[in-house]
Amino acid sequence: METPAPLRPGELAVDAPRPDDAGLVFIGQIHTPWRSRAETPKQGTPDGPICRIEIFPLWVPALRGLEAFARVEVIYWLHLSRRDLVLQNPMNKGDIRGTFALRSPVRPNPLGISRARLVGIEGDTLLVRGLDCIDGTKLIDLKPERCAFSPAT
Repeated sequence: METPAPLRPGELAVDAPRPDDAGLVFIGQIHTPWRSRAETPKQGTPDGPICRIEIFPLWVPALRGLEAFARVEVIYWLHLSRRDLVLQNPMNKGDIRGTFALRSPVRPNPLGISRARLVGIEGDTLLVRGLDCIDGTKLIDLKPERCAFSPAT
């Protein structure tokens, strides 16, 4: 984790407990054009740049059938996020809110979720649009976006 940014007025950090190992297994790595948090967009957009999601070899067979879907939910680990804020001051505007009332990456368990448009699959790599994470972010899971449990056409 990078050195935490100084607290903004009204923010509250706590002495968070040490994380227990939840048994997460990273299944891949995300490649985006963004090298720092400052240049990464706050939210991904369907017309954003094509990003590559590399699936580690063990998990490549799990991609079977994913091509039938137009969109995927990408779940990833926000490894640079601090984990100790319970009150936050978004964009330093003085609108103090609890962490659970925000979509901020700063949270006890820094999971990111993006709904991405699936552009294609090339072997062990998904091509998607709509991500909002830094290059090198570890992938936790992929899920097809479903409507009434049927593939998109």
